[in-house]
Amino acid sequence: MSHSIATRTGDDGTTSLLYGQRVPKDHPQIEAVGTVDELNVALGAVKAQLGVSPRGTEIRGLLTTTQQKLVALMGEIACAETDTARHAASKFERILAADVSVLDRAVADLETRGLKFDGWATPGATAMAAAFDLARTTARRAERRLAALPAHGRQVRPELRQFINRLSDLLWLLAREAEQ
Repeated sequence: MSHSIATRTGDDGTTSLLYGQRVPKDHPQIEAVGTVDELNVALGAVKAQLGVSPRGTEIRGLLTTTQQKLVALMGEIACAETDTARHAASKFERILAADVSVLDRAVADLETRGLKFDGWATPGATAMAAAFDLARTTARRAERRLAALPAHGRQVRPELRQFINRLSDLLWLLAREAEQ
């Protein structure tokens, strides 16, 4: 017998955090998880446009790894503050400083490529650049959602904020590269 995705448990306007605590669907943690999920989808849309060139393959690999890290990030922020120690002790992957370093290196690499930009970007020069910019703005919204969580009683490890911040920087540079 197969299981249905339609559990109907959310018909009352609530959903579950990672370890089962029910919260309203507009709860700040659910907003944060949902926005990171949107970012994951936006990265998938970028990947679907990448060609088979060596650079396209390189970027696809980086984005795929990043998407896997975003799933880990969603899992961590999807647990209640009272369950953070349980999550830390679990088998679930977590964002580490090394993951931020991967993005730092990718940013540094792009900065050495002599990209030209002057002031504020006007997205849309190419479809690929627009896709990167859409992902970037989604990353910035995810960053704002993470920054709001402590005011609602859910602490966020610095590595999570750093990862999203660095990712948005990387996406901005990738958009500029795609324009050129």
